[in-house]
Amino acid sequence: MEPRDSAPGAGPPDEARHQDELERALHAARALILADLEASDVARADIVSLVEESVTHRRWWVGQWPEGVSYVDGLVAQDVQDALLERYGRWPVCPVCVGADLHALEVEPELGEEPHWVCGKTSTVVARVGYLGGKL
Repeated sequence: MEPRDSAPGAGPPDEARHQDELERALHAARALILADLEASDVARADIVSLVEESVTHRRWWVGQWPEGVSYVDGLVAQDVQDALLERYGRWPVCPVCVGADLHALEVEPELGEEPHWVCGKTSTVVARVGYLGGKL
């Protein structure tokens, strides 16, 4: 009889547990960004594809730096924001500052847990990433 990696009911080995944690984090990040895109009324198929591209890239990134799993929400938000700027323009547009000087919200912290959308001009926290519409 060959040795087992774990006792029955003890759960998956460490590597499988890490992979499960990573996938949960990536799915959560995807849901948060899709909620913000929906709240901004820009969740078209081509834009949703940008989210998928970011999630794929971040899957590799967290594979290289497993401790970074808690930063995935903000990083996916920034990836999508950057991709949208290159192709379509600013997103999400700041709802705090009204006028001709349209600007996008920023993700803060840039590399940290519990990222928020913040107006960079007034330092006003607008919403947590995933909650631009007020709810998820």
